[in-house]
Amino acid sequence: MDRFDTMLAFTRVVELKSFTQAAISLNLPKATVSAQVIALEKRLRVKLLNRTTRHVSLTPDGASYYERAVRLLGELEETEASVRQAAMSPKGRLRVEVPAAIGRRIIAPTLADFFDRYPDIELEIGCNERPVDLVHENIDCMIRTGQNTDESLLARQLGEFQMKTYAAPSYLARHGRPASFDDLQQHDCIVFASPRTGQVRPFVYENIVEGAATTIEVQGRRRVVIDDLDSCAAAACAGVGLIQLADFIADELVASGKLAPVLEHHLSQKIPIWLLYPPNRHLSTRVRAFAEWSGDLFAGIGCGLPA
Repeated sequence: MDRFDTMLAFTRVVELKSFTQAAISLNLPKATVSAQVIALEKRLRVKLLNRTTRHVSLTPDGASYYERAVRLLGELEETEASVRQAAMSPKGRLRVEVPAAIGRRIIAPTLADFFDRYPDIELEIGCNERPVDLVHENIDCMIRTGQNTDESLLARQLGEFQMKTYAAPSYLARHGRPASFDDLQQHDCIVFASPRTGQVRPFVYENIVEGAATTIEVQGRRRVVIDDLDSCAAAACAGVGLIQLADFIADELVASGKLAPVLEHHLSQKIPIWLLYPPNRHLSTRVRAFAEWSGDLFAGIGCGLPA
């Protein structure tokens, strides 16, 4: 048996936690996948998987081997794809998940440029922050922001957002303008909660002490917690409280006079933007094309990675 085939069968069983599902995804008989994993264990002379009639789990040796196998298969596919890419024009269907605010304000308005570059790609875009299982849902890649906590996916950073603090003029007229972190703690705040994790995003700033940069979390009076950024922005415009927003959302609201920046001299947190995709999947020219285009897109609006 080909070593890479047995390695691929093993990693797919681990990812899907099922020989049956792994066989379906590889378009192979279940008996073939089982034989490949057994052959791999015999060659390595270690047990990689604990098996019951209903459950498959990794042994300690299996966990160590899986980590290295994922890296090796990923490098192989990257190498083969890069060779093929020169002779292929990206074409076919590409399924992508993006946060609603990014989809609405950044991706959708610029799709004409994407199709000018890649006219043979058919895009299916889901705009939400729901938890996504890329393998089971057959989704090619997704854009996510913030800390990347899913170690089962490969990640490519596309850029980063600069967060800033804002308030409606009506709120500032009633409550005054905060001039320091101590002032901020006495103000009402609108807090965003990730619909994926449920975690709230505190107001985070860079604090320079004796030339060294550290981060500081500032907790104001939590007036409301909302799991949708556009709704957070709408509440801020209505004068409910202070808010931290990325420039790409806040700029038009500031230009129209609905929001005003506060604490301008304090640097707020930067939020990384990631393209995530499954390991051991062929990184198609379509995914590569979307990664390159979206990286250029974020750079063009001032959210690219530092040079």
